[in-house]
Amino acid sequence: MVRLLLVPLLSHIFFVALPCANGLTDLVLAGIFPITGEGGWAGGAGCYPAAQMALEHVNTQSDLLPGYRLDLKWNDSECEPGKGITILYDLLYNPPQKIMLLGPGCSTVTTTIAEAAKMWNLIVMSYGSSSPALSDRKRFTTFFRTHPSANLNNPAYVQLFKHYGWKKINIIQEAEEVFVSSVENLESLCKQAGIDIVTRQSFLKDPAEAVRNLNRSDARIIVGLFYETPARKVFCEAYKNNLYGKRVVWLIIGWYADNWFQVDDKSINCTAEHLQTALEGHLTAESLIKNLNNVTTLSGMTTNDFFDQLRPRLDKSPEHTPGYVESPLAYDAVWAIALAFNKSIQELAKFGKRLEDFTYSDEFTARVIYESMQNVTFEGVSGRVSFTSEGDRIAPTQLEQMQDGIYKVLGYYDPFKDQIDWSTKYRDRWIGGKPPRHETLIIPTLRTVDRFLFWSMVSLAAFGIACAIACFVFNMMHRLRRHVQMSHPNINNLILLGISLCLVAVVLLGLDGSFIPQSSFHMLCQARAWVLIVGFTLSYGSMFAKIWNVHSLSTRAKKESKKVESWQLYVVVAGLLAIDVLILALWTGINPMRLEAHRFPPEAAKDIEDDIEYEPLLEQCVSTNDTIWMGIIFAYKGLFLIFGLFLAYETRNVKIRELNDSRFVGMSIYNVVVLCIITAPVTMIINKQHNAKFVFVALSIMFCCFLSMGLIFVPKVIEIYRRKTGEHHDSKKLEDSLPSREEEEKHQKLLAENEQLKKQIQEVKPFWAKRLSYQ
Repeated sequence: MVRLLLVPLLSHIFFVALPCANGLTDLVLAGIFPITGEGGWAGGAGCYPAAQMALEHVNTQSDLLPGYRLDLKWNDSECEPGKGITILYDLLYNPPQKIMLLGPGCSTVTTTIAEAAKMWNLIVMSYGSSSPALSDRKRFTTFFRTHPSANLNNPAYVQLFKHYGWKKINIIQEAEEVFVSSVENLESLCKQAGIDIVTRQSFLKDPAEAVRNLNRSDARIIVGLFYETPARKVFCEAYKNNLYGKRVVWLIIGWYADNWFQVDDKSINCTAEHLQTALEGHLTAESLIKNLNNVTTLSGMTTNDFFDQLRPRLDKSPEHTPGYVESPLAYDAVWAIALAFNKSIQELAKFGKRLEDFTYSDEFTARVIYESMQNVTFEGVSGRVSFTSEGDRIAPTQLEQMQDGIYKVLGYYDPFKDQIDWSTKYRDRWIGGKPPRHETLIIPTLRTVDRFLFWSMVSLAAFGIACAIACFVFNMMHRLRRHVQMSHPNINNLILLGISLCLVAVVLLGLDGSFIPQSSFHMLCQARAWVLIVGFTLSYGSMFAKIWNVHSLSTRAKKESKKVESWQLYVVVAGLLAIDVLILALWTGINPMRLEAHRFPPEAAKDIEDDIEYEPLLEQCVSTNDTIWMGIIFAYKGLFLIFGLFLAYETRNVKIRELNDSRFVGMSIYNVVVLCIITAPVTMIINKQHNAKFVFVALSIMFCCFLSMGLIFVPKVIEIYRRKTGEHHDSKKLEDSLPSREEEEKHQKLLAENEQLKKQIQEVKPFWAKRLSYQ
């Protein structure tokens, strides 16, 4: 390689273009063709005969290159960069003088040679190199190609993704510069189109691990960029890993031979049938390299005429000849060179120079050839031939699909209109009857409370509210009767109101997205918290106020007032309610509740062939810092419950005339505290089991409500209806049926004296027993 770059040492070398026997002067081209293709693509097998045929046709044209004859000296690069650079050295420094280079066909070889060619002022015309990197004019200053850049396929890929609705793709590539550059361009286009590249795998020689990684990532839409020989290895691994079928579609390069998968390849342990199975339904994209209109071209042939003349020149059948599809590119490349030479001869003559006098140090002649090539345009067998400022050729992209082992043309991508023309006689065909999805279709399904359970709980709650209303009516009708009057009926009404709110909360807890739209669900979340907490405070707080007053009365001195004022009870309830309202208002104002869906692992549909999974969603009311707010609520209510339990225990034997239902209130408090202690942790444990959680919480709330109503109001109802002629309250005439404060204290004193006497009897028993034994 160092020898190739030492131009000053070799600038003295000059080969004279000798005239042929027929008086024509040879213009010799250096040619590099990958015939055996051990390193990748063996397209020279089809392209070299096409180039030879083009030379023959050019040399028969009397008006083209008059007085000259094109000749070609070539060798096989085997698609190996190292061997390719060696061949270039041999071609350049062995007579005759080479004026231009035709080839190479492999991008890996072309990248090395085209970058070095400028050191010899050598124009390079490639017929098969598609690497996007070759479009870099600063790096490859003398390079042209009739094969469009691989980047031209990428917009076609993107349009295919859009057409089929694929939003996520995967890429596997051979670690060659041509494919690396193409993938980078594809990534850029996908990003602009909003298409995600899930995973990108690459391999050097063995694609086994890369294919396994694709399989592990559940790849569905896979773009493969690799040469033909590695392609057989890739799809052999795809077959072994079951990475094919109705859920998977491959998109690969389209310039392989049509039967490339049927080649006897000793490097893989898969049969041609295995490869065909893995390839069925895959798509290919290839820049169009034949004239679609089949018009008569500059050479006097149509595209069909060209292939008819080429087939007899092949060593094998077309389908078994690599490069057969690309052969029109090699044919047109020779014609482009001939046209450029023809123009250059005319331009050089203006300066008294001849094309055949070109040497590797002749920058002027090289510049003339370059400008002539830049202006070449003609109708070739591969389509319209012209070059951009980067030396690239722009062409439509042909899209094909393998159907039953045969490639069928589905459409053509127009790079100027950026759209695909599907007006061909073939239609896409998929194994499952429809295109694969880019991923398993996840259908969110809302987990709602079982309707039977919901309406059962709602019915019980409605019955409880009806009972509360009945108790309220009873309370108001008999509020002046002594038995009801002494229990503070207005406080009892607050208990009923709280119970009713708690039962309403049962209904709210059962409502879900099937009843409430998402836009209003946050209001339901707030309503649940407010109704349940306020209802609890009104009911339990009223009972707490009663038991607190019982404890206060039982601990007062004899001379202090023994009368229970209703306003004292109201103050206690109002104070507790004010604390609740303050906490709830701050919570609502600072961190309002919102709807959040808890996602469960997807569950496969019954028909797994549809590639559908259902993702259960459970609606939950959450808020920012809800742990802190719930901690404050639980701490406050916990102390509230514990204190109430303590007061109920302390007054368990106290009978107060001014609060004749204190014992029943105490029992209700026991009931509420125990159920709250049980319900809170159990609810957190079954939080994700929506049916169990709803039923458990609903039954707990209703049990507390029904039991509290039963303990507080049933005894009153029984007593009122037992005394059907019960008198209205008259503090001056009626006698108390309950013990007074003095009677209660006297009773307690007698109990204490009785206990003292029992102890004394126990102490003297042994003495009298001993006296009796002596007697």
